[in-house]
Amino acid sequence: MAAASGTDTASPQAAPLHGLTVGVTAERKAEELARLLERRGARVLHGAAVRIVQVEDDERIVDVTRGLLAAPPDVVVATTGVGFRGWLAGAERWGLREELVAALGRAEILARGPKARGAIRGAGLTDAWSPATESSAEVLEHLLDRGVAGLRIALQLHGDPLTGLVDALSAAGAEVVTVPVYRWELPADLGPVDHLTDRLLAGGLDAVTFTSAPAVGGLLRRADERDLREQVVEALRRTLVVCVGPVTAAPLEAHGVPNVQPERARLGPMVRALEAAVAART
Repeated sequence: MAAASGTDTASPQAAPLHGLTVGVTAERKAEELARLLERRGARVLHGAAVRIVQVEDDERIVDVTRGLLAAPPDVVVATTGVGFRGWLAGAERWGLREELVAALGRAEILARGPKARGAIRGAGLTDAWSPATESSAEVLEHLLDRGVAGLRIALQLHGDPLTGLVDALSAAGAEVVTVPVYRWELPADLGPVDHLTDRLLAGGLDAVTFTSAPAVGGLLRRADERDLREQVVEALRRTLVVCVGPVTAAPLEAHGVPNVQPERARLGPMVRALEAAVAART
């Protein structure tokens, strides 16, 4: 996706992001986010920093699934709809779907958001609870409030290892089994993310958007490969950084990078949060 300017606003100069160049690091939903930005007058520079790969037939997830069937979980946390459906699709190919659905049905199932809830119900299962904000932090708070000591918890990952969540639950006495239905890799074509990084370092981006923690990790990993991590982190600190939610923001905040987040983890509210941050700076 090349840099482009919005053309569907009647008065481009009046658009809230007119004249700004915004970096988009997403792989999934990059075009949708770019359209939202362009409609508000922004020029978009796309450089996917990550490639999410489903691992439905990976030996590790097969082993994890068999382990959960041998010792069923008390609680299951579904973090994404596509990941939960992919897990069940893989189980069907391994001849384990019926057994897995039965085991999950005996557990308390938590859905991190409406898409995960839809996948749960589409499998004929029932979710017991879902956070209002689709935040993993809220999931953690809910679990710690109800108590997890002695519970076996299956946590479906979504490309990020969710180390903080796993560590907190383990420290509270839970046995956490992570279900890695995705892994993330650097893009096959590194040209776009390198170009985005170079523009960032040159001060050519007014804002940078992140929609997943793996995208943050991918940008920094590629910066490491180019011996540019310190420069990239410093450039991010000088740039308006917008994240879709707290999970995405966590690795940036670990590096002292300030960021803006919407109240709801959605692309529309994310773009509106960017608009508000721009307006506050002018």
